[in-house]
Amino acid sequence: MTEAEFETLLREVGALKEGHFLLASGRHSGQYIEKFDLLRQPRMTEQACREFVRQVQDWGVEVVAGPTTGGILLAFEVARQLGVAAAYAERASDGSSAREFRRGTQFPPGAKVLVVDDILTTGGSVRETLAALEREDVQVLGIAVLVDRSGGRVAFDVPLLALTRMDIATWEPDDCPLCRAGVPLVKPGTTASGGGAPKPA
Repeated sequence: MTEAEFETLLREVGALKEGHFLLASGRHSGQYIEKFDLLRQPRMTEQACREFVRQVQDWGVEVVAGPTTGGILLAFEVARQLGVAAAYAERASDGSSAREFRRGTQFPPGAKVLVVDDILTTGGSVRETLAALEREDVQVLGIAVLVDRSGGRVAFDVPLLALTRMDIATWEPDDCPLCRAGVPLVKPGTTASGGGAPKPA
């Protein structure tokens, strides 16, 4: 699957949206990727994860780890296709922003781990997952994401794979051309517009 083919898939399922969006960072953007428009369709998610598997099948991956929320769906499916275990990095039980592997998760000593996540913007959830893995006796082989929208501004000490890379423009509210044009602002996740009932997979 090429980058163009994956972007076409995102458009077909309605995950790549055009409009005026308030991002979690507080910045505004004219495009937004709603990962769950893809992730709630199992066959489409399976197809995307198959491309991850194709790229890492010779790496010797023994565990696939992903952060909550979307990352654990991808970790499960990639691990299923590879025939290995999955592990899920959840928010720490003390209420902090750190992540930890809970519910009895154990890694074989020296396990070779692939980290997967959905959308890479600032790299926060991936770095939190890597920090949790540093407390384990494992070797992180690399990171795989559906979309790298960091514009090359995020780097790690291990290889980063992305099904597509998109440098989506964002603005501070005072500099937003969409605000000046009077385009209504939408905070993703707070409206049903553009979503609707799940389409059959």
